[in-house]
Amino acid sequence: MTQPGISYFGIRHHGPGSAASLVKALQEVQPVAVLIEGPTDASPLLPLLASPDMKPPVALLCYPEDDPAATSFWPFAEFSPEYQAALWAVANKAALRFIDLPSAARLAGTAAEGSTDADATEAGATEAGATEAETSEGQGEDATRIRDPIGTLARAAGYEDGESWWSDIIEQNPEPGPIFAAIADAMTTLRDGEGAIVKFEAMREAHMRLEIAAARKEFDGPLAVVCGAWHVPALQAAHTQKSDQALLKGIGGRKTTMTFAPWTAPRLALGYGYGAGVVAPGWCKHLWQTRGQHDASVLWLARIAAVLRAKGHMISTASLIEAERLARALAAIRERPKPGFEELRDASIAALFNGEALLWKMVEAELLLGADVGEIPPDTPLAPLIDDLQRNQKAARLKPEALERELSIDLRSESGLFRSTLLHRLNVLGVSWGRLTDVGRSRGTFRERWLLAWQPEYAVRLVENLIYGPTIEKAANGSLVQMIGAATTLDALATLVQSAITAALNEASAAGLAALEEKAAHSSECLELLASVPPLADIIRYGEARKTETVRLAGLLERLTIEGAIALPYAARDLDAQAAAALMGALRKADEAIKLVESDEHVLEAWRGGLAAVLDSSRSTALVAGCAAHLLYEAGHLSAEATADLLARRLSPGTPVADAAAFFEGFFSGAGQRLIYDEGLRGAVDAWLASLDEEAFVAHLPLLRRVFSNLDSMERRRLIEAVLGRRASLPAGLTPAPDGGAAWRRHFGVLGKLLAGESSHG
Repeated sequence: MTQPGISYFGIRHHGPGSAASLVKALQEVQPVAVLIEGPTDASPLLPLLASPDMKPPVALLCYPEDDPAATSFWPFAEFSPEYQAALWAVANKAALRFIDLPSAARLAGTAAEGSTDADATEAGATEAGATEAETSEGQGEDATRIRDPIGTLARAAGYEDGESWWSDIIEQNPEPGPIFAAIADAMTTLRDGEGAIVKFEAMREAHMRLEIAAARKEFDGPLAVVCGAWHVPALQAAHTQKSDQALLKGIGGRKTTMTFAPWTAPRLALGYGYGAGVVAPGWCKHLWQTRGQHDASVLWLARIAAVLRAKGHMISTASLIEAERLARALAAIRERPKPGFEELRDASIAALFNGEALLWKMVEAELLLGADVGEIPPDTPLAPLIDDLQRNQKAARLKPEALERELSIDLRSESGLFRSTLLHRLNVLGVSWGRLTDVGRSRGTFRERWLLAWQPEYAVRLVENLIYGPTIEKAANGSLVQMIGAATTLDALATLVQSAITAALNEASAAGLAALEEKAAHSSECLELLASVPPLADIIRYGEARKTETVRLAGLLERLTIEGAIALPYAARDLDAQAAAALMGALRKADEAIKLVESDEHVLEAWRGGLAAVLDSSRSTALVAGCAAHLLYEAGHLSAEATADLLARRLSPGTPVADAAAFFEGFFSGAGQRLIYDEGLRGAVDAWLASLDEEAFVAHLPLLRRVFSNLDSMERRRLIEAVLGRRASLPAGLTPAPDGGAAWRRHFGVLGKLLAGESSHG
């Protein structure tokens, strides 16, 4: 059924073919009012889409004032028919309105129905008004088919892509006929086979019918209704005003706030969880920008070539010409008016990828998704997190800039502490506006060095974090509390607690400490216990700079240290190479942290007792035992003489070469400088090296390189001089003969080259 004075344009959301046909139709009809599927309470914001400073993709977002986490998004791309309809209306001074359910009613409706309106987004919010047919989940194949009716028709015709079908059958057809009437007929047929529609969808269509009727009374002239193609038959059907009003009785009315926010091209894709999205936003943008051009396929192939060349692949002009010819031939064979996506893809694989379809995956995402980030006008009402960020930026006197710049912060000043806290909170939210350039050192002083660079997509990430709260502080607290709840290991919890305290997030800090204490009470995993010590020690040692209360943390740290020391001798037994390396790394970091906080004597005694137990046990893995020996030596628990005797014994000919090498690596890893100054240690190592045969010595050269890799050129020279200075006291077999004895050349000649940084093994 048609209605005089009203033109219904059933479109495919984010379809460039629909957009092109719609603009042409609007130009012919010249309506006095354009009515678009979308939340009625957002109508005042619609003209903003036509602002010169508005650069899609952007999204209209709505959130209830009493629950900002329940945020909904309505994305618009350059090729979205709704966006083009808004541009046309503003340019031609036509009235412009949304006609769908108010945003608050939609939120209440989806919650009541328990449905996932086909526009549900990745953050759990509902992206409303963006599908041809929103329907509840759980309907299997039918649900998928209903969501994309144009795609359904395309697949029935043998096409992979709805836009290619639309272009071939409707736009490029020499005699397309009345396009939108034909689409309405097709949708009517599809709807007749689907049975009863869910109640929420019926409410939406009833509301749109009432809005159309009201506009018909208000405006004297033709009206244009732009909606998802699926809804056209329902909007044209005869319904009484009374029955529609009865269906909407009791509709919710929460107070909401609406604005625009930047969006990104990948988030327009179905693959990113956007139910109303398209398969390939990059391809859709290409179709829109090359509409009406005869060289569209050539330009697409040129884009493919540019991406491949940027990745270092040689693509010749001849190959591109062959790909274009092949695409045209495929289109002719398949009886299509011109090459579409499938033809260009298949031709590219054959002519540019040597027939390897897997190579297409290298460029698929970059080409098909794109990397566009939208921009919004400066006078646009802002989302709460973006608004709060701008207030904080102003208070911190930090202007977002695209170019990188360094920022040095003094935590002893109020302004410096405020800046640091803001940047750390943003990092918690995944907004890496600032990046610490000296991690591990900056926290050890009252200064931090940051590298700042603002990216437009950070605004999108802030919008996504609205589910956690309306301010930077609340959102960061909420995000960290969720991560703390999901953490399964003690060391992960400790790191999250460190982030919470560094960012001055009290709620997350309290939740993290409680979870950490509970987890510590039930944990006996040594590696977890040791890995949790450094982040806690870091907070305690430098808590003064952030005015952090550390008494509770200090008690927890002591407990973790003692429990780790008790578990250490058992954890060091019979490990494979990977596990031993992991434990050694955790052991060194924990020891450094314990010394950093200047723990009480009883804690130090327990810690050294654990190290000594590892060293004394015959089942301890040699790598970990060597590390324990070095830590005891550095702490003064082992004298120089005792350590030299220990090394001589553990590196003696009676010890298997592999075990001796592992003990040597565990002891000297990161501590090769000790060989310069300690003659006893150097002598023990000399004797061990002298005892190795040629094959064993060469086999362990990589190990020696690792041990000496942290020595600078001066230290290497001094070690060589120290080694050469011991000739007189070396075993007789290693004393240089007049002709430069073989043993000397074999061992210290090769070792000299090693220390000098040469790659040759002599």
